[in-house]
Formats: sequence, C-alpha cells, structure tokens
Amino acid sequence: MSRPRRANGSAGCSLARWATASSDPTANPSAATRTCSPPRRSPLLGSGGRRCGAPSRWRTSPSPNRRPARHRRTTSRSGSRPSRAPATRRSDPPVNEPTSADLDSIEAQLGRPPRGVAEVAWRCPCGKPGVVKTMPRLPGGTPFPTTYYLTCPRATAAVSTLEASGLMAEMTQRLGEDEELAQAYRAAHESYLTDRAELGAVPEIDGISAGGMPTRVKCLHVLVGHALAKGPGVNPLGDEAVEAIGEFWQRPCLEDE
Repeated sequence: MSRPRRANGSAGCSLARWATASSDPTANPSAATRTCSPPRRSPLLGSGGRRCGAPSRWRTSPSPNRRPARHRRTTSRSGSRPSRAPATRRSDPPVNEPTSADLDSIEAQLGRPPRGVAEVAWRCPCGKPGVVKTMPRLPGGTPFPTTYYLTCPRATAAVSTLEASGLMAEMTQRLGEDEELAQAYRAAHESYLTDRAELGAVPEIDGISAGGMPTRVKCLHVLVGHALAKGPGVNPLGDEAVEAIGEFWQRPCLEDE
C-alpha cells in the first residue's frame, strides 16, 4: 500500500463552509506541506516526552486493507443499556494550557500560526500536540464550531485516506439503520456541545456541533479529533475511525525546524 498523501489540516471536509480560509485557525492552503525528517528527539519534548512507537491506550494495529470494526450492540438481556465507564485521557505528557513550545510545534504541523487554541486536548506518544481544543469564537470574531481540531499531520493524512474510501457515506447509512448506534452518536454530539459551552457561548452556532453530528458523517477529521481527546467510548464512529487508521505515530513524527 502506498503511503497516504498528507492532508493540510482537515482539508476536504464540509466543515470548512463555516468560515473562509482566513478564519480557520488551523488551515492554510497556501502553506507548503512540511516533510518528516529522520527520527530524533526533539528539544520540545522535555523530560516527559516519549519517542515515536511508544505504547498507546488505543489497541490498534495498522493494516493496508483494514476497515473499522463496527459499533457492537451493548444492550443486556433485560433490554437496558449498561452504563459506560468514564473515558480517560492521556495525562503523560499532560494535556493542558499550551506552552510556547506546544504552539511552536502546532505551527510547524500546520504551516501557520494557530489561532484560538485553548488547550492541548491530546498528545501523540512522542509528546507533541495532536489535537487542540479551540475557542468557539476566533480572535477576529468569527464563530468556529470545531472544538477538537486534529493537528497531527500523520493522523490527518491517514484520515483523509479513509474519507476518500467512501467510509463516511457507509457510516451515515448505518446511522439510519442502527438505532443504538444513532443514540450513541447523538450522545457524542451532546458531549461535544457541552465541552464547547464551557469555553463560552456563541449564539450563531448554538446547538450545532461539527463533523455532521448528530445525524450524518461529514468530516472524519472532526470525529477522530473528538475520539482522541475524549478517549474510547464517547464517539462510536470516531472510535471506529481511530481503530482503522492504526498506530499512525509509529513512523517518525514531524520535527521542528
């Protein structure tokens, strides 16, 4: 299988219709895609960083022809649905307010200075930011509904390959056929809105999450960013996509120049 072409940000997703390219804090079509260098320890990792290839909480294994495992029914014999254990997030390295080193890494990943970054929501095992939590209103005043934005170039490239395979249409069809899956996806939508409301109210996008939730799948980058940030068990289709792309961090991550 040939290597997937790297996507710049979440290019190709319908979510871009929300704002012009200049209003998106993590997209710059004119920026040149950066190439990966041979693996070495980045000075930005600090003492808490991990090298690529470190174990992850995601039990995944990449396969050239792998399709995501489908959401399984969890209804008990009595008809009631068992409660889910709270999802956990990686805390080593910490996910918190971004440091200047984090912002430098994000700029290197995206090819432009990011805007509206509230915190690092998920880190690659190498220690670099992989998902950022973004303010719902950008510094220029534009509403921005994508709370969890996927920045890791390897992840965005792998997800773009999934989108090109027609997986989004297949997932959308399943939402209309599987009531339990639809309910879990709607719960993910509500979780997304709750997290965004904690960052501030933006009436223009009130009740609207991202990625097509709660009834469609329009952007897998959004769902993967949400799943990585919140952990397994929150966004069922995001979990499937994360499993499908496999351990994308096994190859050398982007290094800062």
